[in-house]
Amino acid sequence: MKPTGNTILITGGGTGIGRGLAEAFHKLGNKVIIAGRRKQVLYETTAANPGMASTVLNIEDPADIRKVAAQLAKDHPALNVVIHNAGIMRPENLLAQPETADAEAIVTTNLLGPIRLTAALLPQLQKQPHATIVTVTSGLAFVPLAITPTYCATKAAIHSWSQSLRYQLKSTNVEVVELAPPYVQTELMGSAQAADPRAMPLNDYINEVLEIIKTQPKATEILVERVKPLRSAEHSGTERYAAFFNQFNDAMNHPD
Repeated sequence: MKPTGNTILITGGGTGIGRGLAEAFHKLGNKVIIAGRRKQVLYETTAANPGMASTVLNIEDPADIRKVAAQLAKDHPALNVVIHNAGIMRPENLLAQPETADAEAIVTTNLLGPIRLTAALLPQLQKQPHATIVTVTSGLAFVPLAITPTYCATKAAIHSWSQSLRYQLKSTNVEVVELAPPYVQTELMGSAQAADPRAMPLNDYINEVLEIIKTQPKATEILVERVKPLRSAEHSGTERYAAFFNQFNDAMNHPD
């Protein structure tokens, strides 16, 4: 991915990692459009970053995705990058939750959202000299956090889907890059996460991601050092992976 000279759409760009990426790419001189459900959050971010644009997008609504994609093609004909950052993460007690509303919402936002938005934007991306689709997965795509099973499953699915999409687009002008964050200080799971000392500071994460993009423009996976133990855990063999999985989940459930 080129670090400059882009017109970039970032979903979930008003908060957390999305906002961090939006501001970093904006400072590099890219044209950045942030998208999300909450108009006030988008306004606050664009007001703090003059020249940044925004659009309200309900990533759960297929009709709204198509409408926004069509409008983006008109308003930003040079759009050549989409970063699928929007996502929700909710704890689920599978023994005590007979309803599946949370699971369905997570699948709709985290999995169907990127699939639908890619389909809507692909004709526009293919018109550009060079384009990039960035899927945001997670270290939890490779070692799931058991208290958030559907979230982890959607990230594993997007990892798999990204590989297939990359293969299908290999003879086109559109590259596919996967960004897999570790545990980062955001409010994805509430305010406690933003202050959790076990989580990577957001600014540190954004800075390391940008350094990888600048120094490894052909990378298909963007992996900061702190996520690599999760990414490579399965390569250690079944028994070691099982032990790692249990230790990881025990530590996350019992931080003390």
